[in-house]
Amino acid sequence: MARSQTPPAARHTPLLPLPLVERLLSIGMARGADFAEVYVERNTSTAVTLDEQKVKSAQSGLSQGVGVRVIAGAKVGYAYSDDLDPEALERAAKTASFIASGGGSDKSFSVAPVPKPTFYRLPTHLEDVAVADKRELVVRVSKAAHAYDKRVKQVMSTYADSTKRVLVANTNGLLSEDTQDLCRISAHVVAEGKKGERRSGTYGGGGRVPFSHFDVFTPELVAREAARQAIATLGAVDTQAGQQTVVLAPGWSGILLHEAVGHGLEADFIRKGTSLFTGKLGQKVASEHVTVIDDGTMANARGSLNVDDEGAPTEFKVLIEKGVLKGYLTDALNAKLMGTRSTGSGRRESFKHLPLPRMTNTYLAPGQHDPEEILKSVDSGVYCANFGGGQVDITNGNFVFEVNEAYEIRKGKLGKPLKGATLIGVGPEALKKVSMVGNDPLPDPGMGTCGKDGQSVPVGVGLPTVRIDDMTVGGTRVGGGK
Repeated sequence: MARSQTPPAARHTPLLPLPLVERLLSIGMARGADFAEVYVERNTSTAVTLDEQKVKSAQSGLSQGVGVRVIAGAKVGYAYSDDLDPEALERAAKTASFIASGGGSDKSFSVAPVPKPTFYRLPTHLEDVAVADKRELVVRVSKAAHAYDKRVKQVMSTYADSTKRVLVANTNGLLSEDTQDLCRISAHVVAEGKKGERRSGTYGGGGRVPFSHFDVFTPELVAREAARQAIATLGAVDTQAGQQTVVLAPGWSGILLHEAVGHGLEADFIRKGTSLFTGKLGQKVASEHVTVIDDGTMANARGSLNVDDEGAPTEFKVLIEKGVLKGYLTDALNAKLMGTRSTGSGRRESFKHLPLPRMTNTYLAPGQHDPEEILKSVDSGVYCANFGGGQVDITNGNFVFEVNEAYEIRKGKLGKPLKGATLIGVGPEALKKVSMVGNDPLPDPGMGTCGKDGQSVPVGVGLPTVRIDDMTVGGTRVGGGK
């Protein structure tokens, strides 16, 4: 069963001696900067992949390093080292200070721990769970998916986790430490129907949860849902292109909100004037049915953090309230340059990266409509059950999303499965066309990863059942003929 990989005593000592941390801060400020920060990280990870009923890989890894950031006005210097020797770290601090230099200073700095909230706490860290137990999960996924239906021909299952310890210190005196566990299992299933037709389904989840989470969110549950999607879409008919009423299923459909709207509310895009939401605080930007929230404090959620990657507590943030724009997502640097405060939204992929304003768990608040009522209100349209990939242009809000599982809506009922469906539109315009929001809020099961400027971070999404009117649906069929 569980085996210890890191001595427990080591977890209670600082990742880097505090005198050395304070020395690095002083070096960073030696050329007259306004601010310096040290970010220390130690990350252990495991990944197990099974394909064609064989375990293809089972890997464990360790990465660690230190990043030093120095800010002078709007100039930012950043350097990092995966060599923890003091001389190597001091060279990194000097490099960052040369990039962002002001006048000169030989002032020393001290730091002290600050209390932090706790939105996740695991009885056993994921790094202490035996790889054999993790391997068993992917084997169970494969067996369950193949047992679901004889038309299932291929199954790929994965398990991945990490236990990340971080330390953040800065010249404001802050010292913050956190341990962040994260795990996920997933299944990708391919089914084959008549005449060689092949369809696929994908499902998975996890979060900042203990390994025992998979006693409830079982590999069998994951496998059956992925297989169901693949089987359900066999025999799908071409999607009719054009303006249609669209109904979004609760849960993972929130990825549309995340991409088409959320990124445009991040402070770096706002400050640079490249977002459609720039300068619109207090203005109506969406239907009155729309309230958008970003919440980094959700217990055990994939996108949650006790503190962000600048050491600031994460927050519950109302971004759009009943259609009115209320706020943006800010990190420390952009908050300073914009004359506001950080919302605890500074995130980075690792010690090799600068923090950026990012989303955590972004979702649409529930409305007053029963989901059955929403479906019955549509005479003709498209029901979007599961989304795939998508593209968004922050500067103009244009988006295109693939719908992996979609169905016709005919006279208030679900009809035939559809293939080749895409949703096309402009983020703010789509928000204005939201006409009904369900009372069935649902977070995604914990499988989101967000990319920005070459960095990937875990995120959560979610929404209730939603009706959007007059949305452009891309498809392979034009007109009313089959």
